[in-house]
Amino acid sequence: MTAPARPASPGRPKDLEKRAAILDAAKALFLARGYEGTAMDAVAQAAGVSKLTVYSHFQDKETLFVEAVKASCEDLLPADLFDVHFQGPIRQQLLRIGHALFRLVTSDEAIAVHRIMGQPMPEGAALPQLFWDAGPRRIQEAFAGFLRAEAEAGELAVPDCELAAQQFFALLKGECHARLLCGCPATLAGGALDRHLSATVDMFLRAYGPVRA
Repeated sequence: MTAPARPASPGRPKDLEKRAAILDAAKALFLARGYEGTAMDAVAQAAGVSKLTVYSHFQDKETLFVEAVKASCEDLLPADLFDVHFQGPIRQQLLRIGHALFRLVTSDEAIAVHRIMGQPMPEGAALPQLFWDAGPRRIQEAFAGFLRAEAEAGELAVPDCELAAQQFFALLKGECHARLLCGCPATLAGGALDRHLSATVDMFLRAYGPVRA
Protein backbone atom coordinates (compact mmCIF):
# COMPACT_ATOMS: atom_id res chain seq x y z
CA MET A 1 0.00 0.00 0.00
CA THR A 2 1.40 3.35 -0.99
CA ALA A 3 1.77 5.80 1.87
CA PRO A 4 -0.17 9.04 1.44
CA ALA A 5 1.95 11.95 0.30
CA ARG A 6 2.98 14.32 3.06
CA PRO A 7 1.79 17.88 2.80
CA ALA A 8 4.50 20.32 1.79
CA SER A 9 6.27 21.85 4.75
CA PRO A 10 6.04 25.61 5.23
CA GLY A 11 8.46 27.37 2.92
CA ARG A 12 10.54 29.10 5.57
CA PRO A 13 13.52 29.80 3.29
CA LYS A 14 11.11 31.29 0.75
CA ASP A 15 9.51 33.41 3.46
CA LEU A 16 12.91 34.68 4.54
CA GLU A 17 13.77 35.43 0.93
CA LYS A 18 10.59 37.47 0.56
CA ARG A 19 11.27 39.31 3.80
CA ALA A 20 14.76 40.20 2.62
CA ALA A 21 13.38 41.42 -0.73
CA ILE A 22 10.84 43.60 1.08
CA LEU A 23 13.53 45.11 3.30
CA ASP A 24 15.80 45.79 0.33
CA ALA A 25 12.96 47.51 -1.51
CA ALA A 26 11.97 49.50 1.56
CA LYS A 27 15.53 50.70 2.20
CA ALA A 28 15.85 51.94 -1.37
CA LEU A 29 12.45 53.64 -1.46
CA PHE A 30 12.72 55.31 1.95
CA LEU A 31 16.06 56.80 0.93
CA ALA A 32 14.81 57.93 -2.47
CA ARG A 33 11.34 59.19 -1.52
CA GLY A 34 11.44 59.79 2.22
CA TYR A 35 9.09 58.30 4.77
CA GLU A 36 5.89 60.08 3.75
CA GLY A 37 6.60 59.56 0.04
CA THR A 38 6.95 55.78 0.38
CA ALA A 39 3.76 53.74 0.08
CA MET A 40 3.41 50.11 1.03
CA ASP A 41 2.02 49.43 -2.47
CA ALA A 42 5.27 50.73 -3.96
CA VAL A 43 7.34 48.56 -1.60
CA ALA A 44 5.34 45.49 -2.59
CA GLN A 45 5.76 46.23 -6.29
CA ALA A 46 9.51 46.85 -5.96
CA ALA A 47 9.92 43.64 -3.94
CA GLY A 48 7.88 41.57 -6.39
CA VAL A 49 5.36 40.47 -3.77
CA SER A 50 1.77 41.27 -2.90
CA LYS A 51 0.79 44.03 -0.51
CA LEU A 52 -0.70 41.33 1.73
CA THR A 53 2.71 39.66 1.91
CA VAL A 54 4.31 42.92 2.99
CA TYR A 55 1.78 43.30 5.80
CA SER A 56 2.22 39.66 6.82
CA HIS A 57 5.88 40.40 7.57
CA PHE A 58 5.58 44.02 8.78
CA GLN A 59 2.35 45.10 10.40
CA ASP A 60 2.55 48.74 9.28
CA LYS A 61 4.84 51.26 7.62
CA GLU A 62 6.39 52.37 10.91
CA THR A 63 7.42 48.79 11.67
CA LEU A 64 8.85 48.40 8.17
CA PHE A 65 10.85 51.61 8.54
CA VAL A 66 12.26 50.53 11.90
CA GLU A 67 13.26 47.11 10.55
CA ALA A 68 14.83 48.76 7.51
CA VAL A 69 16.93 50.94 9.83
CA LYS A 70 18.05 47.88 11.80
CA ALA A 71 18.91 46.00 8.62
CA SER A 72 20.93 48.92 7.29
CA CYS A 73 22.96 49.05 10.50
CA GLU A 74 23.59 45.32 10.36
CA ASP A 75 24.68 45.58 6.72
CA LEU A 76 27.37 48.13 7.58
CA LEU A 77 28.63 46.78 10.91
CA PRO A 78 30.60 43.55 11.44
CA ALA A 79 28.59 40.99 13.40
CA ASP A 80 31.41 40.62 15.95
CA LEU A 81 32.09 44.36 16.35
CA PHE A 82 31.42 44.43 20.09
CA ASP A 83 32.80 40.98 20.80
CA VAL A 84 34.61 41.29 24.14
CA HIS A 85 36.76 38.26 23.26
CA PHE A 86 38.40 40.05 20.34
CA GLN A 87 42.14 39.59 20.66
CA GLY A 88 44.41 42.62 21.00
CA PRO A 89 45.10 45.65 23.20
CA ILE A 90 42.13 47.81 24.18
CA ARG A 91 43.37 50.66 21.97
CA GLN A 92 43.37 48.35 18.96
CA GLN A 93 39.85 47.19 19.78
CA LEU A 94 38.59 50.77 20.11
CA LEU A 95 40.20 51.75 16.81
CA ARG A 96 38.48 48.81 15.10
CA ILE A 97 35.13 49.81 16.60
CA GLY A 98 35.68 53.47 15.79
CA HIS A 99 36.49 52.73 12.17
CA ALA A 100 33.33 50.64 11.70
CA LEU A 101 31.09 53.14 13.48
CA PHE A 102 32.52 56.10 11.55
CA ARG A 103 31.86 54.25 8.28
CA LEU A 104 28.27 53.71 9.41
CA VAL A 105 27.42 57.23 10.62
CA THR A 106 28.96 58.91 7.57
CA SER A 107 27.47 56.52 5.02
CA ASP A 108 25.10 57.93 2.40
CA GLU A 109 22.32 55.78 3.86
CA ALA A 110 22.77 57.06 7.42
CA ILE A 111 22.96 60.71 6.36
CA ALA A 112 19.85 60.34 4.19
CA VAL A 113 17.88 58.78 7.05
CA HIS A 114 18.95 61.54 9.45
CA ARG A 115 17.69 64.10 6.95
CA ILE A 116 14.38 62.25 6.72
CA MET A 117 14.07 62.37 10.49
CA GLY A 118 14.82 66.11 10.42
CA GLN A 119 11.77 66.84 8.28
CA PRO A 120 8.66 68.33 9.97
CA MET A 121 6.40 65.73 11.54
CA PRO A 122 3.08 65.95 13.40
CA GLU A 123 3.40 66.76 17.09
CA GLY A 124 3.69 63.58 19.12
CA ALA A 125 4.67 61.44 16.11
CA ALA A 126 6.09 58.10 17.21
CA LEU A 127 8.51 57.72 14.32
CA PRO A 128 11.44 59.77 15.73
CA GLN A 129 11.57 57.72 18.92
CA LEU A 130 11.15 54.47 17.00
CA PHE A 131 14.07 55.42 14.77
CA TRP A 132 16.22 56.41 17.74
CA ASP A 133 15.54 53.15 19.54
CA ALA A 134 16.13 51.02 16.42
CA GLY A 135 19.35 52.71 15.33
CA PRO A 136 21.45 55.06 17.49
CA ARG A 137 20.23 53.88 20.89
CA ARG A 138 20.59 50.18 20.06
CA ILE A 139 24.18 50.64 18.87
CA GLN A 140 25.13 52.84 21.81
CA GLU A 141 23.75 50.27 24.24
CA ALA A 142 25.76 47.52 22.54
CA PHE A 143 28.90 49.64 22.81
CA ALA A 144 28.13 50.44 26.46
CA GLY A 145 27.93 46.68 27.08
CA PHE A 146 31.37 46.27 25.51
CA LEU A 147 32.76 49.04 27.73
CA ARG A 148 31.20 47.43 30.80
CA ALA A 149 32.81 44.09 30.06
CA GLU A 150 36.20 45.71 29.46
CA ALA A 151 35.90 47.68 32.69
CA GLU A 152 35.10 44.50 34.62
CA ALA A 153 38.20 42.92 33.06
CA GLY A 154 40.33 45.86 34.24
CA GLU A 155 41.06 47.14 30.72
CA LEU A 156 39.15 50.39 31.30
CA ALA A 157 38.08 52.53 34.24
CA VAL A 158 34.57 53.67 33.28
CA PRO A 159 32.19 54.73 36.08
CA ASP A 160 29.24 55.33 33.72
CA CYS A 161 29.35 53.19 30.59
CA GLU A 162 26.21 54.69 29.02
CA LEU A 163 27.63 58.22 29.33
CA ALA A 164 31.05 57.10 28.06
CA ALA A 165 29.42 55.48 25.02
CA GLN A 166 27.61 58.73 24.22
CA GLN A 167 30.83 60.69 24.56
CA PHE A 168 32.72 58.30 22.28
CA PHE A 169 30.07 58.71 19.58
CA ALA A 170 30.19 62.50 19.88
CA LEU A 171 33.98 62.51 19.53
CA LEU A 172 33.83 60.09 16.63
CA LYS A 173 31.30 62.06 14.58
CA GLY A 174 33.22 65.30 14.97
CA GLU A 175 32.92 68.06 12.38
CA CYS A 176 32.70 65.65 9.44
CA HIS A 177 29.30 64.28 10.44
CA ALA A 178 27.87 67.75 11.09
CA ARG A 179 29.05 68.98 7.68
CA LEU A 180 27.52 65.99 5.94
CA LEU A 181 24.16 66.63 7.61
CA CYS A 182 24.31 70.22 6.36
CA GLY A 183 25.06 69.06 2.83
CA CYS A 184 28.61 70.42 2.88
CA PRO A 185 31.48 68.51 1.27
CA ALA A 186 33.22 66.46 3.93
CA THR A 187 35.46 63.48 3.48
CA LEU A 188 38.00 61.81 5.70
CA ALA A 189 40.13 59.13 4.12
CA GLY A 190 43.57 57.66 4.35
CA GLY A 191 45.86 59.55 6.71
CA ALA A 192 43.20 62.09 7.69
CA LEU A 193 40.80 59.37 8.80
CA ASP A 194 43.54 57.54 10.69
CA ARG A 195 44.50 60.74 12.53
CA HIS A 196 40.88 61.44 13.44
CA LEU A 197 40.29 57.92 14.75
CA SER A 198 43.57 57.88 16.68
CA ALA A 199 42.82 61.25 18.26
CA THR A 200 39.32 60.10 19.22
CA VAL A 201 40.52 56.88 20.82
CA ASP A 202 43.48 58.52 22.57
CA MET A 203 41.28 61.23 24.08
CA PHE A 204 38.79 58.58 25.22
CA LEU A 205 41.57 56.52 26.82
CA ARG A 206 42.97 59.57 28.62
CA ALA A 207 39.60 59.84 30.32
CA TYR A 208 38.82 56.15 30.81
CA GLY A 209 42.10 54.26 30.51
CA PRO A 210 42.90 51.73 33.23
CA VAL A 211 44.51 52.96 36.42
CA ARG A 212 47.71 50.95 36.79
CA ALA A 213 49.26 50.40 40.18
